[in-house]
Amino acid sequence: QVQLQESGPGLVKPSETLSLTCTVSGGSIATSYGYWSWIRQPPGKGLEWIGYIAYTGSTHYNPSLKSRASIIRDTSKNQFTLQLTSVTPEDTAMYYCARGSKPTMLPAEYRYWGQGTQVTVSS
Repeated sequence: QVQLQESGPGLVKPSETLSLTCTVSGGSIATSYGYWSWIRQPPGKGLEWIGYIAYTGSTHYNPSLKSRASIIRDTSKNQFTLQLTSVTPEDTAMYYCARGSKPTMLPAEYRYWGQGTQVTVSS
């Protein structure tokens, strides 16, 4: 059973870079056709897919966030990290990491999820 756990700061100031890490257990991020995503949900809104890093190491991003988002991985620690630059209060959301078995932008296609971590952007 794959388990995911998000970690990172709960409060970030505007214009700074948000960095969140997802630690995975029960399966390697570098094998088994996994697609490891970051997904967020702003207050009162629906889920928004941010991007994924595939088991091959390739990445794909939501076009609306592509200029600010990057996902990197550390296979030795079985972790992947989201970096979102130049944050604004509109980036305030619950952030989730998730695993899917195919390359998709649809949150409903992801079977395994972390519990989520709340990030607030405020000065």
